[in-house]
Amino acid sequence: MNQQANAVKVDGDQLHIEDVVSIARSATHIQLTEDALNRVRVSRAMVERMVSQQEVVYGITTGFGKFSDVMIHDEDVSKLQENLIMSHACGMGDPYAVEVVRAMMALRINALAKGYSGIREETLLQLVELCNRGVHPIIPQQGSLGASGDLAPLAHMVLVMLGKGEALVNGKRLTGKEALSEVGLSPIRLEAKEGLALINGTQAMTAQLCLALYDSRILLESAELIAAMTIEALRGIPKAFDPQLHLVRPHPGQQESAKRLLQHLSGSKRTTGQGELRVQDPYSLRCLPQVHGATRDTLEYVWTTVTRECNSVTDNPILFTETGDVISGGNFHGQPMAFAADFLAIAIAELANISERRTERLVNPQLSGLPGFLTENGGLHSGFMITQYVAASIVSENKVLCHPASVDSIPSSANQEDHVSMGTTSARKLRTIVSNVTKVLAIEYLAAAQAIEFGSGDLGTGTARAYEQLRRVIPRLHEDREMHPDLVKAEELIQQGTLAFVTE
Repeated sequence: MNQQANAVKVDGDQLHIEDVVSIARSATHIQLTEDALNRVRVSRAMVERMVSQQEVVYGITTGFGKFSDVMIHDEDVSKLQENLIMSHACGMGDPYAVEVVRAMMALRINALAKGYSGIREETLLQLVELCNRGVHPIIPQQGSLGASGDLAPLAHMVLVMLGKGEALVNGKRLTGKEALSEVGLSPIRLEAKEGLALINGTQAMTAQLCLALYDSRILLESAELIAAMTIEALRGIPKAFDPQLHLVRPHPGQQESAKRLLQHLSGSKRTTGQGELRVQDPYSLRCLPQVHGATRDTLEYVWTTVTRECNSVTDNPILFTETGDVISGGNFHGQPMAFAADFLAIAIAELANISERRTERLVNPQLSGLPGFLTENGGLHSGFMITQYVAASIVSENKVLCHPASVDSIPSSANQEDHVSMGTTSARKLRTIVSNVTKVLAIEYLAAAQAIEFGSGDLGTGTARAYEQLRRVIPRLHEDREMHPDLVKAEELIQQGTLAFVTE
């Protein structure tokens, strides 16, 4: 991670997804580099010159959107920026989690640190201090079209800088003014271009993508280890993961997934050879490298795309200090993030789809050769019968959520903004899908461990450790008990990354 002295050094160019997660979840501080501050100062000087010379520049000396042709008098330039924030802070719905808010703040700081937005140094530092001192604006989740940036969410973020809106500080919900006072800060006054610079960007959708991506990488690694446990429980055939097979269809993700499955199963006495019990396994076991590998390749593509966005200039207009150009364009349009979120949602949901099929094989005695529903006294006890129902319910919910939001668009601003990305909706749905996939994998994890208990022989290098991790917190099911607490504990083990790093 790009950190020094327990702070992430922010320069506009080298912010990594891991850095964003650290700021969001571990309250790691942000420290702007001196080079970044110098670029901010130069960019601000360019704005000051344009205002003093009364140049016609969108959002600086003109109104916004459909009002881009309306000139603003000098004495109203500052009021224009404040009005922009207040009018745009009209989001609806439940507020974002604190971790999403912190990620949004970090990403906006990094974009402004690139020095193309014309913000004042003191205004940018105010946003840094909000994040570092734990002032977390209340930001409603609904209201962004994902083009012209995440206007409504970011406007709610900026309100608190002005002493308006609401924020959480140490778990207390306060007015913006009270929140600033609580941590020793005072409201600021926005000057020319600053309101637009703060809210015209893709940071709400990108923040959620960063967190979802980080969690998805953990889910993928966990899913492969849990699947390896199921392979052992069902006496599967690891020959399907032979490197020869995957060399002749050389998708990198497929090869990597096959390699990891073999590592997890190394030394196992629970698997079987090709032709011993059966010639080949069902697809949910045999095709694991192909299915998980496709998810792995998608994740890598999205990771690269989102990392690029984390270090991009996404507002409008953009100031080029070297040439003196001020260019109005569309870098705020969220289409790249919208596609990335929808693509990842589909790919990560498949981990749950194939997991639920493996759970069905574990609990169905006609498919497994194990006691029905993995209980020793079927009839009196239901065992894992209804956990498969739950998995089926969740994967069906994911199928609805996987419909891409990015294929939709509704014109806005009197048809000036006539195509939008809906990328923030894509990102919000993605976070729900990631949470759902974790639950489905938790169900398979419990079922696989229970199924393993009906067999004998050494487990593989990775699967033995995964089994032990689970049994430290959840005992074997001998008779029916309330299953919800067990499922939650298994879910937490996955979320914590316990399985993702079990063989490292």
